[in-house]
Amino acid sequence: MSLIETMANMDSISIGLWVTGAMLFFVVIGVRVAFAAALAGFLGLLWIFSAKLGFEKGFGVAVKMAGTIPHSKVSTLALSLIPTFILIGFLAYHAGLTRALFEAAKRWLGWLPGGMGVATVFSTAGFAAVSGASVATSAVFARIAVPEMLKLGYDKRFAAGVVAAGGTLASLIPPSAILVIYAIIVEQDVGALLMAGFLPGAVSALIYGGLVILLAKTRKNFGPPITGFSWKQRFQSLPGALPIFFVVGIIVICIYGGVGTPTEAGALGAFVILCMALYRGARWPEVKNSLMETAKLTVMIFTIIWGVLLYVRFLGFADLPSAFSDWIVSLEQSPILTLLLILCAYAVLGMFMDAIGMLLLTLPVVYPAVIALNGGEAVTAAESAFGVSGVGCSIWFGIIVVKMAELCLITPPIGLNCFVVAGVRPECTVQDVFRGCTPFFVADVITIGTLIAFPNIVLWLPSLIGYA
Repeated sequence: MSLIETMANMDSISIGLWVTGAMLFFVVIGVRVAFAAALAGFLGLLWIFSAKLGFEKGFGVAVKMAGTIPHSKVSTLALSLIPTFILIGFLAYHAGLTRALFEAAKRWLGWLPGGMGVATVFSTAGFAAVSGASVATSAVFARIAVPEMLKLGYDKRFAAGVVAAGGTLASLIPPSAILVIYAIIVEQDVGALLMAGFLPGAVSALIYGGLVILLAKTRKNFGPPITGFSWKQRFQSLPGALPIFFVVGIIVICIYGGVGTPTEAGALGAFVILCMALYRGARWPEVKNSLMETAKLTVMIFTIIWGVLLYVRFLGFADLPSAFSDWIVSLEQSPILTLLLILCAYAVLGMFMDAIGMLLLTLPVVYPAVIALNGGEAVTAAESAFGVSGVGCSIWFGIIVVKMAELCLITPPIGLNCFVVAGVRPECTVQDVFRGCTPFFVADVITIGTLIAFPNIVLWLPSLIGYA
């Protein structure tokens, strides 16, 4: 039997495995995720339809599908959140909100052991509440916080590491572009996912802050606390940071209060920050730069989405997600152990792929398996394997997997935030930043364990708006 006949006689699952293996090979040799996924998806569709209809007709169907998927999937209203969330972050930087936020955190928290590190963690968390991009958060605070810490005698590796790790909070704390992408992939409510990110993001920031204090207590010459600020000076620093809390309030009111959609919340938040930027002296060059940077980052994200959605459509025809779900459920071991193994696989995969591409490629297969492992979409919390309902599992797993994506932003060799900080701060090598991030890797593991053990941390706010 010839090779062509062998390929034509393969079942859909075998085709799915071969094409997925080819896609992973493309990624390993350095092909961008968007193009590797698009090429694998198109070849997979061509393979499946050619086996059924012949090469000529199969080629026509594959080409037609490849041409219509990008528009039909990306034209969804929910994706319009991504550019508005990113624009909020860039405008906030040009409005001077980042420096004002850092100054307020320094005056209020600087007296603690490792005070500048703690201030950096909570100022990045605050900026994350108006920025949907972790890379942008790390880049901004690498310019602001690292020089301040170096002047006070902090080790450059720690100074760079705390900024890189703090920047990851933007992936979890709304507005979050990754949470929006997750919600679209698994077809869950965007508002519920955004609300679910608040408390886990706060818990993650608290664990980071506690880690910094612990390091300051146990290491000699770690970095002196900052004293001397009067209560008057502390309160004087608050007005500059108030616009951030105003934008957070807009998002919460629109989602929780039911007065608008998440898309409208993002647009209104961007308008408020634009007005604040203009009021604080930003002019056309700054606004233009914000728009251009937003456009570049949005195009990058949408390109990944286009390519991966083509691969996802192929997975549907290959029936690989349901086959993987059946295999996961059939394993004779504890469901929680299976979940932990899946998360370990994410940790390894994240060493070689960017966070958005990793989630887009894996969720179409992994998400149905986790839902099935929990007991299905209609299962109650009492009857489930993880102690959460079917709808609750969708939200709970989303927060956990996005936290895993945060973890991948600071792990070698691809950890994007580390490269960004090293690029902004020439005195810090990439190796310095990775070493500085090591303690925060442990903190992230603790956070993930906490979210798994106490799912109500994730589900409490969504339950207030009728979810979970």
